[in-house]
Amino acid sequence: MAKQRMSKDAARVKRDFWPKVRRVLKRIPFAADLLAAYYCALDPATPTSAKAILLGALAYFIMPVDMVPDFIAVLGFTDDAAVLYMAIKRARQYITSEHRERARKFLAEN
Repeated sequence: MAKQRMSKDAARVKRDFWPKVRRVLKRIPFAADLLAAYYCALDPATPTSAKAILLGALAYFIMPVDMVPDFIAVLGFTDDAAVLYMAIKRARQYITSEHRERARKFLAEN
């Protein structure tokens, strides 16, 4: 069951992550952490348990409907940030300097 959920989250993240990031990048203060989590979640070296946690948080981020809709000014991304914070806290040992550097590079180019 958990493996099925992770596969579903991975498929959703691979399909919908970049379009959403490009739409909202300028409005989210946690973009660097979000991108580092993405790169970590898709890294083959990341353990399955950490991938599952990160993919769940990333899938929540890209869901069109969540606890606080993203279009609500100021509050829209607070739930996404909280979920991502908890996921990163649980998987932080697997988010490498390479993941963070890729995130910084993407942000510098966009």
